[in-house]
Amino acid sequence: MGVENHMKEFAPPPPRADGRVNLVGLSRDDLEAEVAKAGLERFRARQLWHWIYHRGATDFAVMSTLAKPVREKLADLYVIDRPTAVKDLKSEDGTRKWLARMPDGQEIETVHIPEEDRGTLCVSSQVGCTLTCRFCHTGTQRLVRNLDATEIVGQVMLARDHLDEWPAPPDGRMLSNIVMMGMGEPLFNYANVAKALKIVMDGEGIAISKRRITLSTSGVVPMMRQCGDELGVNLAVSLHAVNDELRDRIVPLNRKYPIKELMQACRDYPGLSNARRITFEYVMLKGVNDSLADARELVRLLRGIPAKINLIPFNYWPGAPFECSTDEQITKFADFVNNAGYASPVRTPRGRDILAACGQLKSESTKPTAQARIAALEAHKALQAEYAAQVAEKEAVLAATGTL
Repeated sequence: MGVENHMKEFAPPPPRADGRVNLVGLSRDDLEAEVAKAGLERFRARQLWHWIYHRGATDFAVMSTLAKPVREKLADLYVIDRPTAVKDLKSEDGTRKWLARMPDGQEIETVHIPEEDRGTLCVSSQVGCTLTCRFCHTGTQRLVRNLDATEIVGQVMLARDHLDEWPAPPDGRMLSNIVMMGMGEPLFNYANVAKALKIVMDGEGIAISKRRITLSTSGVVPMMRQCGDELGVNLAVSLHAVNDELRDRIVPLNRKYPIKELMQACRDYPGLSNARRITFEYVMLKGVNDSLADARELVRLLRGIPAKINLIPFNYWPGAPFECSTDEQITKFADFVNNAGYASPVRTPRGRDILAACGQLKSESTKPTAQARIAALEAHKALQAEYAAQVAEKEAVLAATGTL
């Protein structure tokens, strides 16, 4: 299935039963068109933009710069809705996860991660995921549909509501950064993601700079350049393996866009420089991708690409077929990559106790059967054995050539 089909296949949710239009997620041009249809002056669109995206208003009645008859007319025709937070979970480390329900009843997860110098919101782009990455909990949930721009922007607004952060402050924000790393593959829903992020970046509204937005992809090569040209946001690539044989198995998208093509797309990413590096995400799987031979090959792969590597300790989820690499092995791997000149911080797991950490998001609360857990364990053992044989072979060749 081509990228175009992935982008067009799923229709947005049906309109509201009362016929009113939700203004959240409309671009400036869309908003001006709605104002014109309502028979109002064009400048009303700019007023609405300010109230919706800067002040976070949900009720036309509070829009004091609009005359009362205008507010009443708007209330008859429009609403200002966000997704509904049906669960609000808080981790021991301060991470928060919201289970957000859409108007059609579908649910997704959004996570806020507070840090000393920032607050990062992990935003979803699809209900479920079209990919089936073996180490990711979201990948075990079937793809239901794409989220539309309303639902993507709505996650940011929902978080701001719960963080009590309206109007949008210029500094010291609890929500200062956005990562498109939640449920789904953003570049398989590019049109809606792009529309939403342009709204988020608008300086007269939510006003989060493109320098503070990161889009993560598993490697949808044909869409990467367009993303860089049109949005200019930071790029993160879910790599997780250094050869096609292993990546085909744990990141199946690699069968369509193999590592060589992916690395070239990274080299060609618009705006790439030493000041604006690509982040490569690498989940550490015990006995699967964590040897020093892998670290050596990773350095070779990234040669010439301004990059940093986020090493992610595998976050367990029920029925997962993998284990996390040991702290000792992660340290050895990180030290090798660091010594080769690439920053390789080890990401501190956040929100594990509420299944909000990287790779743990899944809106369904399905519980794997005992049979499924046994099958997953056996598959993991087989993969480890195969990997160990490959590593031994590589090490033998390196030793024989004196390059070990």
